[in-house]
Amino acid sequence: MKPEALLHPTPAGLFCPIGNFHVDPVRPVERALITHGHSDHARSGHGHVLATRQTLDIMAIRYGEDFAGSEQVAAWGEEIVVNGVKVMFRPAGHVLGSAQILIEKDGMRIVVSGDYKRGIDPTCDPFEPIACDVFITEATFGLPVFHHPDPKVEMEKLFTSLKQFPERSHLVGAYALGKAQRVIRLIRDNGYSDPIYIHGALARLCDYYQGQGIELGDIRPATIEKSKPTEFAGAIVVGPPSAFQDRWARRFNEPLIAFASGWMMVRQRAKQGGVELPLVVSDHCDWPELLSTITEIAPQQVWVTHGREEALVRWCELQGIPARPLHLVGYEDEGD
Repeated sequence: MKPEALLHPTPAGLFCPIGNFHVDPVRPVERALITHGHSDHARSGHGHVLATRQTLDIMAIRYGEDFAGSEQVAAWGEEIVVNGVKVMFRPAGHVLGSAQILIEKDGMRIVVSGDYKRGIDPTCDPFEPIACDVFITEATFGLPVFHHPDPKVEMEKLFTSLKQFPERSHLVGAYALGKAQRVIRLIRDNGYSDPIYIHGALARLCDYYQGQGIELGDIRPATIEKSKPTEFAGAIVVGPPSAFQDRWARRFNEPLIAFASGWMMVRQRAKQGGVELPLVVSDHCDWPELLSTITEIAPQQVWVTHGREEALVRWCELQGIPARPLHLVGYEDEGD
C-alpha cells in the first residue's frame, strides 16, 4: 500500500479515506482524531472526537461540554480500530495530554506527531519515538538558526531581573494552555515559593493541571481592581500575551514585560511586542532536535506539515530520506 492511500492532505486537514477520519481537521468533520488541545489543532463542532482523556477535558474547558457530538477516550498504547484501520496514541511531550497518532493498515505505518518537543517537562508525558514508514513532523522552528537554550537558564534571567528591579511587577506572557503551566513550574523548580499571580484567562486550565497532579504551588488571581498596584511590587504575574497590550497590564506597579516563547530568539519579534525581558522557552523542537528525532526514528519517508517546511525537506533529501512538504494551512504557533 502506498502511504497516500492511507493518509493524504485535504483542505480540511489530513484525511484517512479507508478509516473515514481526519486528524486535527481545521473545519468541522464527521470523525476527528485530535493530537492535543491547542485551538489550531482542536476545534469544536465535530461529529465524533477520539483523543486522550486530558485532551478531551481541555476541549471541554475551552469550548464547553458540547464541543462535539460524541467523544471517545484513547488510552496510551491502546490499539483502537476505526473502520478497519488501527490507530494508537503515544505521548508527544508538547502539552498535557498531547499525543502522536500511529495509523496502521496492511503493514503501512504512518505517525502523525502533531506538535512535539524533546526537552524535559514535568507538566506532560515525554515524547516517545515510534517506528514507522512515514513520519509526519511539524517544523515550527525548522531553520538551522533555531537552537533553544536550557529553559532553566532562561528562567534565571527572570530572577536576576527581580533582584535588579524589586519595585517592578514582572509580567510574564505565556499562552494559556501548556506554556503558562510550564513557566510556573519552571519558576517553582528554581526555588521560588512566593505566590505567583495569574490572569483570569489561565485559572481554569491551571486548576485542571493541578487536578491532574501537576504541582504549581501557591497561585492567586491577579485582581488588581481589589488591590493597590504597589502591592504587586516585585511580584511575578503570568498571563496571556494579549492581556499585556491593554489597560490591564498598565495597572501594575512599573510593569516589566517578559514573554516566554521560542520566538524570543528573534530580537525583532521581541522589540515589536514591547518585550523588555525575552525568555526563550519553547514547547516545540528546535532545529537539532528535529534532525535527531528523524535520525532516531529512521522512517522511509518524512512529510512536513507546517512551519519552515522547505529547509527540513531539503535536509532530509541530503540525508537520502524522501521528504515532501504538505502545505497544510490553519496551523499557527499558539503553544510556541
